[in-house]
Amino acid sequence: MKRYLIAGLLVWVPLGVTAMVINFGVGLMDKTLLWLPAAYRPDNLLGFHIPGLGVLLSVVIVFSTGIIVANLFGRTLVQFWENMLARIPLVRTIYASVKQILETVFSSGQSFRKVLLVEYPRKGLWTLAFQSSSTQGEAQAKTAQDVINVFIPTTPNPTSGFFIMVPRTEVIELEMSVDDGLKMIISAGMVVPEWKPEWTPELDEKQAKTLGKHSS
Repeated sequence: MKRYLIAGLLVWVPLGVTAMVINFGVGLMDKTLLWLPAAYRPDNLLGFHIPGLGVLLSVVIVFSTGIIVANLFGRTLVQFWENMLARIPLVRTIYASVKQILETVFSSGQSFRKVLLVEYPRKGLWTLAFQSSSTQGEAQAKTAQDVINVFIPTTPNPTSGFFIMVPRTEVIELEMSVDDGLKMIISAGMVVPEWKPEWTPELDEKQAKTLGKHSS
């Protein structure tokens, strides 16, 4: 009986959580319809609510904004807007930080595309981390080492974590994808991605040493 109950939970719980997340996202984006004048809102025109129209409106707004700012006139408007925000102490800090993060994520070829093993919080303990970028500027110059920026997420909430700069020689780059790395972190190691390494003589030697350690 316990086996059947667990099998049923494994089917319905993921479906329920997925439905709740999608429903929350759609409901959140449907609030963009409130930006329209009351007389032009779909609910008032049609007489009933159609879920998802806010998603379509959000896509149209983002796409239209991209078209506008892609030309010289649009870039001039954005620059004028950013100059205005730069005069507001708290707002300029938040805006500049978020924009820089997004520019790094969408433009850099290295941002959060590599899963690493780093020794943290001390030598001998290993944890998963993501390479955010190659360190540049003053920090890179004054460490006198080839260091990289690393983000170490927390479990089970990977949106929080720690930022450290690690020498490149002290990290191990993994073959797993970022998605697999996140699954492993969120599940606290209960979900381990499958790995089939290519055969090499060195691999056999390492496996033999590992088996010898376990048998002793």
